[in-house]
Amino acid sequence: MPHSCYTLPLARRVGQAIVWLTLFLLGPAALAETIKSPNGQLILDFSLQNGGVPTYHLTYKGRDVIKTSTLGLELKDAPSLTDGFAVASTKSAAINQSWQPVWGEVKTIRNHYNELAVTLTQAATQRTVLVRFRVFDDGLGFRYEFPRQPNLGYFVVKEEKTQFALAGDHKAFWLPGDYDTQEYSTVTSKLSEVRGLMKAATTPNASQTPFSPTGVQTPLMLKSKDGLYINIHEAALVDYSCMSLELDDKNMVLTSHLTPDAQGNKGYLQTPCLSPWRTVLVSDRAGDILESKLVLNLNEPTRFKDTSWIKPTKYVGVWWEMITGKSTWAYTNMDNIKLDSIDYSKVKPNGTHAANTAHVKEYIDFAAQHHLDAVLVEGWNTGWEDWFGKSKDYVFDFVTPYPDFDVEELHRYAKGKGIKIIMHHETSGSVRNYERHLDSAFQFMNKHGYDAVKTGYVGDILPRGEYHYGQWTVNHYNYVLEKAAEHHIMVNGHEAVRPTGLSRTYPNLIGNEAARGTEYEAFGGNNADHTTILPFTRLIGGPMDYTPGIFQTKVSAYNPQNNSFVHSTLARQLALYVTMYSPLQMAADLPETYNKFLDAFQFIEDVAVDWDDTKVLEAEPGDYVTIARKAKGTNNWFVGSSCDENGRTSSINFAFLDPGKKYTATIYADAKNAHYEKNPQAYQIRKMTVTSKTKLKQYCAPGGGYAISVMAGK
Repeated sequence: MPHSCYTLPLARRVGQAIVWLTLFLLGPAALAETIKSPNGQLILDFSLQNGGVPTYHLTYKGRDVIKTSTLGLELKDAPSLTDGFAVASTKSAAINQSWQPVWGEVKTIRNHYNELAVTLTQAATQRTVLVRFRVFDDGLGFRYEFPRQPNLGYFVVKEEKTQFALAGDHKAFWLPGDYDTQEYSTVTSKLSEVRGLMKAATTPNASQTPFSPTGVQTPLMLKSKDGLYINIHEAALVDYSCMSLELDDKNMVLTSHLTPDAQGNKGYLQTPCLSPWRTVLVSDRAGDILESKLVLNLNEPTRFKDTSWIKPTKYVGVWWEMITGKSTWAYTNMDNIKLDSIDYSKVKPNGTHAANTAHVKEYIDFAAQHHLDAVLVEGWNTGWEDWFGKSKDYVFDFVTPYPDFDVEELHRYAKGKGIKIIMHHETSGSVRNYERHLDSAFQFMNKHGYDAVKTGYVGDILPRGEYHYGQWTVNHYNYVLEKAAEHHIMVNGHEAVRPTGLSRTYPNLIGNEAARGTEYEAFGGNNADHTTILPFTRLIGGPMDYTPGIFQTKVSAYNPQNNSFVHSTLARQLALYVTMYSPLQMAADLPETYNKFLDAFQFIEDVAVDWDDTKVLEAEPGDYVTIARKAKGTNNWFVGSSCDENGRTSSINFAFLDPGKKYTATIYADAKNAHYEKNPQAYQIRKMTVTSKTKLKQYCAPGGGYAISVMAGK
C-alpha cells in the first residue's frame, strides 16, 4: 500500500506541527493512498490537499466517476473538521465473506471489498477523525468515525461538507430536495437543467419543506454521456440526519446537505460515534445498479437472535376504496373530536365507513380463497374525523375501535381461515403521542393476533419544527423498530425516512413507502415511466410497499367525482410484483374487481414474495426494466417487465433456467391494441414450454409490460 515515505517518519520524530508544514511544501499529492476494488476496475485515491484538506477521487475502468472531492464536517461553535489535518496512520484490509438475509432478492449475499481506514489528526485542536473507505466491484462506501477522545466529546454538526464532484453534466433522475417528503414525480433532465425545472417539480404535499432551487434527494441516479451509470445514496442511517445533495450547477459538484432540527442544527453527536456510509454505485451496465447489494452490505448484521416470526407477506386490504373516495376512514361526519370525551355509541354513523366487521370479513374470505396471507384494515380506530391538519397532539390512542369494528370477532374469524389481520397506526405526525401509546398499542396487537403494523406519518411532525428526515425523527423510526421487535411485530413504515439498508439490521422492517406510490394514481396519476425509474432510485435503499395490482384503472368506476386513472396497463400491474421488489406485496384493488379478472389474478396468487435468486435481464432507467426471480425453495421463476409511455418489444433469454429441464411458462401480456390511457384492460394469456435455450420477443404496449410465471415440472 503506497504512502508518503517523507511525512510519516517525520511525524514520528518531530510531531504533528512539522507534518502540517510539510503538507504545504509537498502540495496536492501529499500523503496519497490508493486502493482498488477486488476486480481492479474501481480505484479510490485518498490524499491531503494544500492546508491539510482531506479528499478522495474515484475512477472506473480509467474514467472519472467522482473527481477530486473534499471531505469533512463543519461544527457549531467549534473549529471545523475540514482542514489542518495530517495522516496519523492508515490501515488496509481485504474482506470476502457471505451472509444469508432473513428475506430478500437472493438467498446468499457476497460481501467482498477492499478497505482503507485513514486516521487523521488536526494539529491545532488535537482532534482525531477516521475516514473508512470500502471499495466493492460495484461501488464505494465511506463514512466518518469519531473515536472517544479528550478534545472531542459532545459536538453539534452545523453541516456535513462531503463533496461528490462529477465529471460532467450528467443525465439525472431527481426529486426536489425536501426535509419532509419524497412523494414527488421524478424529473429526468441534465443536472444543468435542475434549477429551471425545480419550481414545477415541487408539487403540493401534505407536509413539505423544500430547501433550495438546486437541492435534490438521494438515491440520485445519474448517467454520463459516455455510458456510466452512477447512483449516490447513504447506508445505515442511525442517530444522524438524512442526507440530501446541494448542486453547484456551474461546476457539477454535489455537496451533502443534512436535514436540520427545529433550531437549525444538523446533528448532536457524542464520541465514540459514526456517520452513515456515503455510497456511490457505478457500472457501465444499468442492471448492475439494480443487482447491487452494496447498501445492505454496509449495514450491521441483524441483532435479532430469533427471526422465525418475520415472514414475507402477500395481502389485500380495506384501503384503495378509501383512497379513491368510495369509502371513508371515519365512522361519522363530525368534527372537533376529543377522544377522552366522545361516546361513539351515541353518535350518528355516516354509512360510508369501510372498516366494519361485515365488510372486513369479505376481504378475509377473498384472501383465504386465493391463498393470500393477510388483510390490512385502515380506519378501524377512533379519531379519524379530525385526524389531519389540526396540529393535534392526542389524535389517536391506537387501541379503541369504532362501534362497528368487532376486534374479537374478526380475530376469531380470520384465525379460523388462516388469515392474519395487519394493524394500522396512523400518527398524523404526532410522534410524541405515538411513543406515549406504543407499549399499549403493541400489547393490544399481541393480544389480538396482529403480527404486522403499517405505520403512517402524514402531515407535519409534532413536536412542531421537527422534520420527517431530521436526526430526532430518524431516531424515532428506529426506536419503533426496536420496540416492535420486542413484541415480535413487523413494521411497514409510510411517510417515514427513505430506507438505507437497515432492513439487514432490523429485518422486521418488512416494508416502506417513502416515495410516490400507487395512491397517487387516484390523485391525478403517476407518470407512465414512474415504475421504470423507482428501482434505480427509491429501491436502492430497500423494498417499497408500492401497492400494485390495480385492475380497474378508471378511478371514476369507484367514485364518479374522481376522474383520475392509473397510468398503466393491467398486464404491467402484474409485472410490478416482480420489478418492484418487496417482501410485503399488496393486491390493492377491490375483491369485486378481481372476481371479474380471475384469470389475470392467478398471477398475483402464484407470484412469490421471497426469493432465492434474481437476474436483471434488461434495464434502462426511465425506459424499461425486465427482471427474473426464482421463488424461495423452489425451481419456479417469475418474470416481470415494465416500460414507459413509448412501448417497446422486449427481448429476453431464458438462460437463467436449469439446463436440460422443461418449464411451463404462462405469459400475461398486453394485447396488441392495449394502451395505458386508451385501452388498459386489454390483455392476453398464453402458455408455452420453455427451456434454458428459449429466447422470447414480447410486445409491451405504451405504459405496459408483461408478467410470466415459469413453473418447473409442469
